Amino acid sequence: MRRRTTSTVPTRTPAELEAMEAAGRIVGRTLRALQKAAVPGVSTFELDEIAETLIREAGATPSFKGYAGFPASICASLNDVVVHGIPRKNTILQEGDLLSIDCGAILDGWHGDSAISIEIGEVAPDVAALNKATEEVLFAGISQMVPGNRLTDISHAIQQATRKVGKRAGYRFRVVKNFGGHGIGREMHQDPFLPNEGRAGKGPRIAEGSVLAIEPMLSLGSPWTEEWDDGWTTVIEDGAYSAHWEHTVAATSEGPRILTPRSE
Repeated sequence: MRRRTTSTVPTRTPAELEAMEAAGRIVGRTLRALQKAAVPGVSTFELDEIAETLIREAGATPSFKGYAGFPASICASLNDVVVHGIPRKNTILQEGDLLSIDCGAILDGWHGDSAISIEIGEVAPDVAALNKATEEVLFAGISQMVPGNRLTDISHAIQQATRKVGKRAGYRFRVVKNFGGHGIGREMHQDPFLPNEGRAGKGPRIAEGSVLAIEPMLSLGSPWTEEWDDGWTTVIEDGAYSAHWEHTVAATSEGPRILTPRSE
């Protein structure tokens, strides 16, 4: 999601959280199926067809298809494409690729939104480290999704974890600029915008039942992006690989609750 004005962190009732998790479970199952299907020789268009079929068979509707004119049910972002990659018949997965898939579903009016990055075959060591780091950074952000915290406590945790895991792995990972998480509910993108870096203790307070889509995006090179002429595909300006992981998460008194689980 692009940067937008921050307002308040939306809250949901227990029944609404159950409804959101029902949508999120469809997203999680779809991503697991795509993870198995994403092998060398498969096109991103074929993966999109699989996703749409699974979402509709579950009684849901793809969140992305038709959203602001987006033509597909998933975003399939390959290697230096950070987000919003359009699935195409001529985009064929190859050994060593890193494919980020962002997927959303609407069930009974509620949205689920989640993303994973998939290693295609054996990838280069720095690419594998980037992917592992981005998933770890996601969970560092999720750990701060508790009542009483403020929005940028999540941002700061993502930023600090990026430095920590990069140092441990021996690489310099960078948070992609001007993209981040967002509120979510009966609309896929709601306020507030959630930066993936910044000082802690800023922004609206997280309350019981607050829900956010938390989605760090890291790069092996430049943190800056460019957009293709198609109006969607967003790439790292220097062609470096990037990774993207996301969960929809609720704040509860028992701790963060992932509403897009990828296991039963």
